[in-house]
Amino acid sequence: MSTRVAGPQGPTIDSRDELVAYLEAGSKPMADWRIGTEHEKFGFYRHGNTPVPYAGERGIAALLQRMKDQFGWDGVFEQGNIIALRRANCPKGSIISLEPGGQLELSGASLATLHETHEELRQHLIEVKEIGAELGIGFLGLGFSPKWTLAETPVMPKARYGIMQRYMPTKGKLGLDMMFRTATVQVNLDFADEADMVTKMRVGLALQPIATALFANSPFTVGKPNGFKSYRAEIWRDTDPDRTGILPFVFEPGMGFERYVDYALDVPMYFVYRKGRYIDAAGASFRSFLVGRLEQLPGESPTFDDWADHLTTLFPDVRLKRFLEMRGADAGSTMDALVALPAFWTGLLYEPDALAEAAELVSGWTVGEIQSLRDQVPRLGLSTPFRGGTANDIARAAVVMAEMGLKRRAALDRKGNDEREHLAWLAPIAAEGRSPADRLVVEYVEAWRGDIDRLFEAHAF
Repeated sequence: MSTRVAGPQGPTIDSRDELVAYLEAGSKPMADWRIGTEHEKFGFYRHGNTPVPYAGERGIAALLQRMKDQFGWDGVFEQGNIIALRRANCPKGSIISLEPGGQLELSGASLATLHETHEELRQHLIEVKEIGAELGIGFLGLGFSPKWTLAETPVMPKARYGIMQRYMPTKGKLGLDMMFRTATVQVNLDFADEADMVTKMRVGLALQPIATALFANSPFTVGKPNGFKSYRAEIWRDTDPDRTGILPFVFEPGMGFERYVDYALDVPMYFVYRKGRYIDAAGASFRSFLVGRLEQLPGESPTFDDWADHLTTLFPDVRLKRFLEMRGADAGSTMDALVALPAFWTGLLYEPDALAEAAELVSGWTVGEIQSLRDQVPRLGLSTPFRGGTANDIARAAVVMAEMGLKRRAALDRKGNDEREHLAWLAPIAAEGRSPADRLVVEYVEAWRGDIDRLFEAHAF
């Protein structure tokens, strides 16, 4: 989730048309398309496998401070607390931030190839592992916290999270679990124009349950199997219906930037940021704000910073900002797993023939069918029934399309290898129909004999 820094307010917004133009300004020629990868992970103390609090000599704040001092990051502070790290114009990662329960997130730089993405992730993990080792902290990449209860999970000192923490339980039963106990990997991708955005968004939303099934990696809750492949995906089904889901209107005639703006205007707000503090506006309408009728700031017009903030508080399976965010996957526990997610979507969406094939694959699917996939995949994963077959049949086809798309992109590294090497982790999952979650449960039963602490030994970064 984005991190704000106090500074001058941006220009005010005078009309809805300016909001449409804001999104449309994200359009780029193919030569300028970039790949931005974000991933989260849980920190834990290696002695006892307990969660890491914010404060203390070996807490999250100490971790961030040491990374700042040793690796040249700039600190971002809120009310005197270090809450994020930034590197300006750095090709190896731009922001490290904190999710509500202390999940450490890398929001990567916009990079031209998956080879660069791989290197960015490698460098990031070197840094966090080095500092983590000094503090006795390890890191685990799963979609859901496998051992700790909600009450045992630490709370980070970020004011916006306090607003969300109060509001979430009014909209769904599992919103706090989403905030404090989930972790994801996502990829941010560009579009050429409105038509290209619509095609990519439709393909992304239709195939998001397939990505969820392929990357499912959250089968444990409080130390026991929970009966799900992706419990993280299940949690999103009961978080907040106003701002989550598959967005049926995207598949309707007339979809475009204007239609998304109208949707976003009516999604309830969380907050407004003014003079270094967050003002609770939970439940208010940005549409009212646009005409100067926000109760918390009467007569005041929103700025483009307010609009950018608001867009980050919408959580559909594919989110539109000035780029598209693919948001359906659990966090992975290896670097290869983390890079495979951007490889999958880059291969499908960044090569014209692959995008056309993917669009054709999903063109006949109804919103009801996509919703049914989304509802069943958290529990059934790749074995979810679909059109006389299973989700795994679609997954196999999609992985092949992505592989061929990467081949045709022909983005070579210094050794002459194209980007297909970064998709290789995914191939056996699609071929065998066994997700990371399936394999973890087998380990839990056979190798670990029901001892969840063995997970931390076997799969920590």
